[in-house]
Amino acid sequence: MRTDPVLVRCEYFNEPSLQFASDRLHLCPKRGISLFGPRSLDMGKRHPETIRVGFIGTGESVESALGWLESCSAGVVGDEKNYRFPGFKSDRGFYSQLAFENETVEKLTLGELESVGRIRSKRERFEATVELIGDKLRLLAQRDRPPEYIVLALPGSLVRTSGKVDYFDKQHGQVHRDLRRATKAIAMKHRLPTQIILQRTTEAVPQSRNVDHRSKCAWNFFTALYYKSGGIPWMPYGLIGGTCYVGISFHRVPGSRNTSYFTGLAQAFDEQGNGLVLRGQDFIWDVSKHGNSPHMPAQVAEELVSLVLKRYRDELKQLPRRVVIHKTSEYWPDEREGLQAALKGVDQFDLVAVRSTEDIRLLREARYPILRGSYIAIGDMHLLYTTGYISALQAFPHGHVPVPLKLTDHVGDSSIKDVLRELMVLTKMNWNSSNFGGSLPITLRFAGLVGEIMKEVPPNVDPLPQFKYYM
Repeated sequence: MRTDPVLVRCEYFNEPSLQFASDRLHLCPKRGISLFGPRSLDMGKRHPETIRVGFIGTGESVESALGWLESCSAGVVGDEKNYRFPGFKSDRGFYSQLAFENETVEKLTLGELESVGRIRSKRERFEATVELIGDKLRLLAQRDRPPEYIVLALPGSLVRTSGKVDYFDKQHGQVHRDLRRATKAIAMKHRLPTQIILQRTTEAVPQSRNVDHRSKCAWNFFTALYYKSGGIPWMPYGLIGGTCYVGISFHRVPGSRNTSYFTGLAQAFDEQGNGLVLRGQDFIWDVSKHGNSPHMPAQVAEELVSLVLKRYRDELKQLPRRVVIHKTSEYWPDEREGLQAALKGVDQFDLVAVRSTEDIRLLREARYPILRGSYIAIGDMHLLYTTGYISALQAFPHGHVPVPLKLTDHVGDSSIKDVLRELMVLTKMNWNSSNFGGSLPITLRFAGLVGEIMKEVPPNVDPLPQFKYYM
């Protein structure tokens, strides 16, 4: 039987640049900050010159965390695999400094920890731990001069006994909860960005197992700290002005008895990388009939994107000229109808669906794997490798066989190549670390994490929209 030949096209997308201080460009977040300083360094009040840091922990864990921060602030030597950390002081690195005061430390006392430890029920012990940390956050927030950033220097014993819990609830069924997610939700009430740092990190020595190199830990910790404190480590370069990028994801309402109830989440970013998280209304999706990938009814989809546009207008005093929506599943007709109804006042839009696929892989006749930025079109199938060998670094940092993103759906005004080039830029916008680039765009990268935190926010409470509270 004769078959028609399939046209195969291959192209390489150049690595996107990032913007740093004084509009200087570099491909690498770490090298760009080291050479030029963070993007907001010359943006007036957007650059946090001094950040008041508070702590919650035992006397020992706080002392260990404080010592680690002070040591890393001076800079950390790298090695052949880890780029040196330039420091976090007024004269180097991020050109910002940390301020520590006794008044911004809340101790977890021995008596409090023993009281929690005596609770036999795992659920009640977890809830008591969350309540204890919540009380400490409340006290710090009520200071005359509250800290701008909270380091949760939790002792290892507390994390081991109360870090996660699974239990059965009469109303919701089987429930899973995580201490990190729960504390993020509580800190949000007090408008306090937080970061947990473990003793195994602060007390690690070069030979320690299961702990990343000190410079890598410092890069990730201080990059996130700078962003959560109002700074901009770097900005994307080359995105279309006036564009709002929206990632839509879904999470189940907590509890095994609520498997048919889902909530839509939108993570929205402008072309400068400023992020918002917004929660839509619950809807019913029968997994047994329709499969595991939920799709919103038209009304729910329209309301969710309308909420995004309203918030965008409130922040920037104008509607975006263009909206790009990312999902990991195809757009069903009802869903598309609702989204397009919400976008009727926007000049241009693109509805894009991408997901990782192992259905097809390409190999190079070379020593290293396929290049990050490789675009392959096989007939109507479009693949983009966002991981792989990075020419700019002359390295393959991911440690696994590269898996491409597959474009599974696209409706809109832009060409497929332009849509995929934008995806490449958005893979470099993870300010929770300083990695060169990720596999997913920032619009989809934190979907699971944000969903888990949202489960801890009661339905009758409006979660804060700023992305920094979910990192």
